Amino acid sequence: MRVLILSATTGGGHMRAANALKEYILSQSPDSEIMISDTLQYVSPILNKAVTEGYVYMATKTPKMYGTVYRVSDKDNAINKTVNIATNQLRKRLFPLVDDFKPDIVIATHSLATEMVTSLKNAGEINIPIISIITDFAVHKTYISDGVDAFILSSREMVDQMLERGVDRVKLYPYGIPVKTSFLEPIDREKAFESEGLDPSIPTILIMAGSFGVTDVLKIYHKIVKSPCDFQIIVITGKNEKLYETFDRYLSKIAINNTLVQLKGEQKIKSIFYASKHMKPSKPTKLLYYTDEVEKYMHMADMIVTKPGGLTVSEAIASDLPMGIFKAIPGQEEQNADFLVRNNMAVRIEKDKTCTQTITRLLTDKSELENIKQSIKSFSKGNSAENIYLLMQELVEKYSKMNEQKENKS
Repeated sequence: MRVLILSATTGGGHMRAANALKEYILSQSPDSEIMISDTLQYVSPILNKAVTEGYVYMATKTPKMYGTVYRVSDKDNAINKTVNIATNQLRKRLFPLVDDFKPDIVIATHSLATEMVTSLKNAGEINIPIISIITDFAVHKTYISDGVDAFILSSREMVDQMLERGVDRVKLYPYGIPVKTSFLEPIDREKAFESEGLDPSIPTILIMAGSFGVTDVLKIYHKIVKSPCDFQIIVITGKNEKLYETFDRYLSKIAINNTLVQLKGEQKIKSIFYASKHMKPSKPTKLLYYTDEVEKYMHMADMIVTKPGGLTVSEAIASDLPMGIFKAIPGQEEQNADFLVRNNMAVRIEKDKTCTQTITRLLTDKSELENIKQSIKSFSKGNSAENIYLLMQELVEKYSKMNEQKENKS
């Protein structure tokens, strides 16, 4: 099977979903040929730069404005018509990629990619099945396009949302967002804690900062370490150099022993265990700049404090990991946070003194943390990639028969 996955680098989630699906397909069908394309970069590097940098700027500098744009673009109006005209024109630039690769099926993990490839289909330039994977926990108009054969939804709640927008029920599949299979597999926790120099006998809080922010993450960290409970912290800054360096300087000032620096390929890990004379009580903290073993740290943790990006949330759900959500950007992140809290899979973490109280409550009252974990287990969509793969096979076979019948008639 030849599979073209159209994604984008506006946030890391779209590509992570694409790579997770590719990993599973190849595990089941090693002979399959799979291409993942950064669609916006392919059709227009200038557009890609404008969209990705514009998203980062608005999300970090003017989040309220971003929320307004998000809400406005979710309605029928002149803005949407303009976007549709633009994507319809950009389909011409996408056509050579599809025509050269000749896929049996196209998977889109970004709304603009979905619009462009369905525009090709609706214009009669291609006739292949298209699957759209919505990488958040709420519906947005930009994902809904004629020509999509199947929409992969993150929850059953989204089925009703799509039906309200007039989408045919037969196209709706609440399979969940695909994640790497390693998030679903248990680890040897004792061995993992030993290798990381951490104590397996005390609770572990994982803080993942996401792509943005410095000040907010530090404020959250300062509030968390004020809790009187006994626990340790793992901080993953991702490829946010400014955040890593700020944390590094801060922790280095109060570190008194056991500093270890390692370089492993792209991984740069600095572990700092500190007992501060200036902060009481102190918490052992491990700082990571970048790691391709996020699943290991999720399996080690008792809870994660993170922004509610669709893929990070899905990976935490696959790892049965309770979530503390902070700094949700108005728009899809706020909707993700609302969904998680409403379904008892997360609590909100604020920058004020309630943050310390929330962490203390969760670590003191283990029943609340366990209840959240049970809610996650009840919801978990661990077989998402498998279900999508089986659906892909069905659609490819369906189109093959349809095309064969057309040829016989002609």
